Amino acid sequence: MQRLGMGGLLAVAEGSEQPPKMIVIKYRGKEIWDNVLAFVGKGLTFDSGGISLKPGQGMEQMKMDMGGGAAVLGAMEAIGRLKPRINILAVIPATENMPSGKALKPGDVITTMSGKTIEVINTDAEGRLILADGITYAKKLGAERIIDLATLTGAVVVALGGVATAVITNDEAFYADFQKSAKKAGEKIWQLPAFEEYKELIKSPLANLKNSAGRQAGTITAGLFVGTFAEETPWIHLDIAGTAWVDKDSTLTPKGASGVMVRSLVQIAKYYAKHGMN
Repeated sequence: MQRLGMGGLLAVAEGSEQPPKMIVIKYRGKEIWDNVLAFVGKGLTFDSGGISLKPGQGMEQMKMDMGGGAAVLGAMEAIGRLKPRINILAVIPATENMPSGKALKPGDVITTMSGKTIEVINTDAEGRLILADGITYAKKLGAERIIDLATLTGAVVVALGGVATAVITNDEAFYADFQKSAKKAGEKIWQLPAFEEYKELIKSPLANLKNSAGRQAGTITAGLFVGTFAEETPWIHLDIAGTAWVDKDSTLTPKGASGVMVRSLVQIAKYYAKHGMN
């Protein structure tokens, strides 16, 4: 990670005694490694907030901050059993976010694997830092379309509650394919806007980006921050902070960790295996 310059993941991991991991799984459904669909999942195994410490009440639930990574692993297990004729790449940047004398601090400027620099405003906006390197690494490994999943923002819970997963994208045709797949899987999603005005909110006077734009449009600005690292690669962002952990059983999920979006990821893999990605 140091050799590759994964400054986002390494910075978040600084406060923890546990070393970070970059989990990579390749499913080769075809002989040639091309037309690769990538799933990138946030694997934040515990989120204290770091130096920008979260309130103590409810912090025990922050073991669920690896919900995006868990969903990717679940989807890959199902894909391995179903064996669709498509190439799938899974990338999961994984670490804790802890406060310590070595921890990342508000005001720090870090350099990601992409070369883009980030001014750290809030160390509790850490998921987008590790996803930055996860997405860049997925592209390095051949990803031609990317879906990232993350328990990214509390703002999405305010906006959509525990009913629907928020979506931001840079490619409407890709989103249309995913929307059909999610509907067939029985999972509810809702697209949020990606207007240029929102992108202005994450610009920094000290770096290429800042990792927090404040309360306004928090789910949108966080998603667009992540999308900056996808660049021109077709990309879909799924904010599952409201849907990854549920308070009661439903027809699709048990109470607690829901496994949300596993079905939709499997469904879009099956769809592209049948119809192709281009």
